[in-house]
Amino acid sequence: MRKIRLIILIVILSITSCKRELPIESEIAQPQVSVVLFTPSPSPTQTLEPTLTPTINPLRTIAPTLTPSPTPDPFNEMYIDSLASRTYGGGVLEDLGSLNSASPQFSRRLFRYRSEGLNMFGFINIPDGDGPYPVILMLHGYVNPPEYATLDYSTRYADAFAEEGYMVLHPNLRGYAPSPAEENSLGIGDTVDTLNLLALVRQFSGTEGLLKKADASRIGLWGHSMGGGVVMRILVVDDEIKAALFYASIHADEKINLAHFKEDGRGNKKILAPDTALDQISPLAYLNLVDTPMSIHHGDADTVVPSEWSDFLCGYLEDLGKNVDCTTYAGQTHTFQNSGDTQFINNSISFFNEKLK
Repeated sequence: MRKIRLIILIVILSITSCKRELPIESEIAQPQVSVVLFTPSPSPTQTLEPTLTPTINPLRTIAPTLTPSPTPDPFNEMYIDSLASRTYGGGVLEDLGSLNSASPQFSRRLFRYRSEGLNMFGFINIPDGDGPYPVILMLHGYVNPPEYATLDYSTRYADAFAEEGYMVLHPNLRGYAPSPAEENSLGIGDTVDTLNLLALVRQFSGTEGLLKKADASRIGLWGHSMGGGVVMRILVVDDEIKAALFYASIHADEKINLAHFKEDGRGNKKILAPDTALDQISPLAYLNLVDTPMSIHHGDADTVVPSEWSDFLCGYLEDLGKNVDCTTYAGQTHTFQNSGDTQFINNSISFFNEKLK
């Protein structure tokens, strides 16, 4: 036991002798930290893109997100369908005074009416007596405008009808003084003017004034050369015409007129229109709608309008089952003369007497 105690004491003394004290400053070793102050370099200022309202290039047309409208048709107002959809009339038929009449059977007076803002003129033959009288509206052919007079070559036909008991209205077509020269390509202006005149006849027939003796339920049309072209269009548009006469008329197909004549067959510049437009302007394709009795007259020596055109029209209408009669006059030119003219006048009176009386 004593030996054990001795061993323990030796161990304790050994441990105590090995222990030494450290300097105070060495008790806790401070880490050597090198502190460098960092001054950041200034970043370049960031330029922000501004949010702007976008501008549109003024030279660009921006199409809306809509169904695009079709390009307007420059010939639309000339089409037969457009003429048929319009309304006509308005205004009055003014009496501008007496004109010379060589017959005691009727009086002749100058008239004026408004059409499309234009002052249009013509003459009216009024039979003596009480009436009412059937009405014939006459449309003259082409004459060099400076040489035209209100009482021109067609006056003799108007007078013959008046002596037979017809009230006759004979307008001066566009460009024939004193009617003004306004837009009239392919006779469309003449057609509109005549339809406006017809509306006035119907509106004022039986009332005080020039039309007091008119019977608007019995109206016939007469057309020579380019006037015949106007008559064709009116027959398609106006189904109340009771009789129509064509005298050496131009063609029902405007393509043929434009190919044949130096101008458009009415003294106007030719229009440049596609065939699809000309087909809708021409009365030819619409003649199947016409039920008015028709009479066609042409001289076989006509060098202005080929007589074959009337032959074609006659056959075309017959094939459609229309009421038509056709007469060719041997040796007669574009405007009939002498005995051929007398025969034509008699035939014309017979036709209108049958259809209007």
